[in-house]
Amino acid sequence: MSEHTPYRRVLLKLSGESFARPGERGISMEEVLHIARQTVQAAARGVQLAVVIGGGNILRGASFTAGNTGVQEATAHYMGMLATVLNGLALQDAIESL
Repeated sequence: MSEHTPYRRVLLKLSGESFARPGERGISMEEVLHIARQTVQAAARGVQLAVVIGGGNILRGASFTAGNTGVQEATAHYMGMLATVLNGLALQDAIESL
């Protein structure tokens, strides 16, 4: 490990919003590649990374359960989990491309 790396292990929590352009929703591969480059650089320095990803850029479960949308709470949570998986796949693909 490099002398300039104070941490051996890092837990990186990425908000779903970090996968979209500011003020937008969805996935911007430009933003995802920016995150991927930084994670690859950290790993190259010997840092072990654990990544936790949110899904708020695609879906906010609370917005489905707070109002009268016709979506059951459990279904809204499942939809949020799928949004997280989509973000994880986007990040995985970006890291593997580097």
